[in-house]
Amino acid sequence: MRRAFSIRTTGRTEIQLVTDQVKDAVREIGIAEGLCVVYTPHTTAAIAINEDADPDVLTDLTKALEKLVPDVRFKHGEGNSDAHFLSTLVGVSVTIPIENANLLLGRWQGIYFLEFDGPRTRTVSVHVVG
Repeated sequence: MRRAFSIRTTGRTEIQLVTDQVKDAVREIGIAEGLCVVYTPHTTAAIAINEDADPDVLTDLTKALEKLVPDVRFKHGEGNSDAHFLSTLVGVSVTIPIENANLLLGRWQGIYFLEFDGPRTRTVSVHVVG
């Protein structure tokens, strides 16, 4: 079963916490035991799990990701090849176990949408199988 939601980003590179939206989707689907796949169908965006307790982690992560693509001379002519590279590097999905109708995230973990070519309106899909 699937639910989807939209995200509006405001910067070229941006990370947004989407844990609550994913939990809501899992609750709506109503499967108590199984797997949840969080996926974005965009080639210049990503989904990741990381710490959600300290906002400095996201600032540091953003800076580090931006530095991974220094002065590469890409052939792709749209000017967003760095975003394609970062999406490939991070990945467009994560899988999280569900137990007793809860996502089995670690104590400090959150689910994030990573934008590398914004601002845009993006889609995040939540697929649950039990």
